[in-house]
Amino acid sequence: MPGLKEGAVSVAKKTYDWIERRVQLEGPIKSAAMHPVPRNTASWWYVFGSAAMTLLMLQVVTGILLALVYVPSAGQAWSSLNLLNHNLALGWFLRAMHGWGSNFMVAIVVIHMVQVFLFGAYKYPRELTWTLGVFMLLMTLGMAFTGQVLRFDQDAYWGLGIGASISSRIPVIGHWVVHLLLGGPIIGGATLTRFFALHVFVIPGILLAFTGLHVWLVLTLGINEYPKPGYIVRPGTYEKDYEELTHKDGIPFVPDALWKDLFFSAAIIAAVAICAFAFGPFGPTGQPDPTIIQTAPKPDYFFLWIYAVLSYLPESLETPFLLVAPVIGIAVLLALPYVAGKGEKSWYRRPVAVLVVVTLAVMWGTFTHLATFTPWSPIMTAWSADTLPAQMVHAQTPLERQGAIVFQGKQCRNCHSVAGTGGMRGPALDGVATRMTEDQLIRQVIQGGGNMPAYGKNLSPPQVTALVSFLETLRKPGQQPARDSAHPFEAGQRPQGAEGKQSAF
Repeated sequence: MPGLKEGAVSVAKKTYDWIERRVQLEGPIKSAAMHPVPRNTASWWYVFGSAAMTLLMLQVVTGILLALVYVPSAGQAWSSLNLLNHNLALGWFLRAMHGWGSNFMVAIVVIHMVQVFLFGAYKYPRELTWTLGVFMLLMTLGMAFTGQVLRFDQDAYWGLGIGASISSRIPVIGHWVVHLLLGGPIIGGATLTRFFALHVFVIPGILLAFTGLHVWLVLTLGINEYPKPGYIVRPGTYEKDYEELTHKDGIPFVPDALWKDLFFSAAIIAAVAICAFAFGPFGPTGQPDPTIIQTAPKPDYFFLWIYAVLSYLPESLETPFLLVAPVIGIAVLLALPYVAGKGEKSWYRRPVAVLVVVTLAVMWGTFTHLATFTPWSPIMTAWSADTLPAQMVHAQTPLERQGAIVFQGKQCRNCHSVAGTGGMRGPALDGVATRMTEDQLIRQVIQGGGNMPAYGKNLSPPQVTALVSFLETLRKPGQQPARDSAHPFEAGQRPQGAEGKQSAF
């Protein structure tokens, strides 16, 4: 037996030596593991970066396992998640680990960014490290949003509709952005395919690349020392001062500074597992149905504050806030190390920085709490019980009256106004018959487009025919309906609005 063990060890050593001579990783790994760091960085304040990377690995592993079962199609996405929840052994736990891991990852990344900001770790010479961190935060939020869409339940459907509506407000390129996101004019199979590619390939690939570069910069520039009051960052002398600090009071990263990272990362994974076991996976809730407007779609917790802000903002300020506030916020984060990259690091002597963090934390907490009971804006059931004005159905044919019943029953007025009353989410339908032809109306009802969901699967062909017949009556007396320009007009008629736009619906 001793000879057998010695032989196995010899074979293993020869195999290792053969691989090492070709890849030569031992030197860089030893250098990274044993590189000296300031003794005061072996602190619980410095564990969040490693925990975020651990959670990213958890998301990659659980995401790969989920992708083996998940079907990114409009018809099977919802059922494949239910299959995981109810029919596959521990499938629900796998989904719960992935979902709660996402929540924890967003929280840890945000906490890490706050800690870096308060400790002045964005200052010289770590400007690029902070810049990468900002983009990694955006990628983390992108993974969270695309993951929620892939649940493809009622919340995901309407949440994606709201996201498309926001994107459509971007000047000049809004239409193309919506088409790029949805893969067409409606939320369907192409939409899920694109979000699946973003969630599984594009965003994780970028995030992993950024993480590798981020770690490389940390190893190259060193871990930011614990900020002491009066320790001023001066670009001309910082590198020399840091080298002297690590030489006089430095410790090897492994094992002296690593054990706290390992302990905290293990605790975070345990917390994720406990939440997954105790609370289960997120959704899916009801199947996506655009005709069910008695809904209050709410995003996951990290986006809830936006939900509350939009509910309380006046309608006239929604678009400026959505288009301007994120741009300003990201620009400030990116410009921070280049504008304030010198001077004091300690948060004890940076009261403005502390005030900013406290203010943002209170605002985020307040709006997140308000979002738990704030009604959705716009109110989608405001006109559900109101009947159409009598003059609109007084002289109509039976088919057109049947269309008015469909119009009322499907609560179209909650999004569209008619005769001066109704919702403002979609354009007014007074005169829609002069802007869109019969074929365009049919296509818009069935396929949707812009901010309007598709109703092709929720209306029978007779209902569509009746509804379009009623819509064709919505024009002022004496006005001719829109017609296809390829068809000749009857004698005495003039083409009016023959080239109606889909966005007019």
